[in-house]
Amino acid sequence: MPSEPLLVVVLGPTGSGKTALSLAIAERFHGEIVNCDSVAMCREFEIGTAKPTPAERARVPHHLLDIVDPTGYITAGEYARRAREVLQEIKSREALPIVVGGTGLYLRALLEGLFPGPQRSEELRVRLRGRAEEKGSAYLHRILLRLDPTASAKIHANDKPKLVRAIEICLASQAKVTEMWQQGRDPLPGFRLMRLGLDPDRNALYERINQRAQRMFTSGLAEETRALLAKYGGTARPLAALGYKQAVQLIRGEISHDTAVRAAQQAHRNYAKRQMTWFRREPDVTWLAGFGDDASVQIEAISKVMGDL
Repeated sequence: MPSEPLLVVVLGPTGSGKTALSLAIAERFHGEIVNCDSVAMCREFEIGTAKPTPAERARVPHHLLDIVDPTGYITAGEYARRAREVLQEIKSREALPIVVGGTGLYLRALLEGLFPGPQRSEELRVRLRGRAEEKGSAYLHRILLRLDPTASAKIHANDKPKLVRAIEICLASQAKVTEMWQQGRDPLPGFRLMRLGLDPDRNALYERINQRAQRMFTSGLAEETRALLAKYGGTARPLAALGYKQAVQLIRGEISHDTAVRAAQQAHRNYAKRQMTWFRREPDVTWLAGFGDDASVQIEAISKVMGDL
């Protein structure tokens, strides 16, 4: 018998059917699902997050959904700590843990650990974001080029979040971020990993994404967003997330309804493309050609899990 229990990771782009596949595996193998989607962790954000429905959550235990206040934030490191605690609890119940989601950085933090960088400085981040708004992301890239040329070569000039974090690390640690990257990480111990990746046909995926974005608006995304704006103003971080950002623009009269839908569709398609680029770099992924709600894909995935238990 293997000395370590199995941990299944279901990854893939938005709209690929990760929820359906994870439920099929969980019901077959006495599993419990651990969310790894950053926006789905936020309370009160429903329509635009594609969270599992109440009926789906009732089928098997779910963890790390609705755990963050709308005005709060959970870092990748904090997510990793909380998720690892949950995995140990699932392990103690001799259930199969299934990590599901599309937030690549959080998944990497959970499985591989993060380098020991300095804590976030919100004051510095606000200043850097302000400079980027005034002068463009390329301005931040030039700052990083002076601080750490090697890091600047690895981060795209338009990737504002990574640029802000890299500059923050350099300034707070008085060291190059590449030196911090070289320090030891803390990989997840105590589990054998099985990564199952969903890789549906791109045109079919984009069509599903378009339909999902359309349904979000017909299901009341703008009304939900209006209520969140009234309650929290601009302090709720997920209002900048896909779908919600376009709904905010619609509510403020900046764009029409049709333009908001098209912009949300395009933003989700772009995000799916970035996710696949990220997940292609994940090690030892077993790629499944199709959607997670395809019967053939579920049978193939269940067969692979069964063979590894």
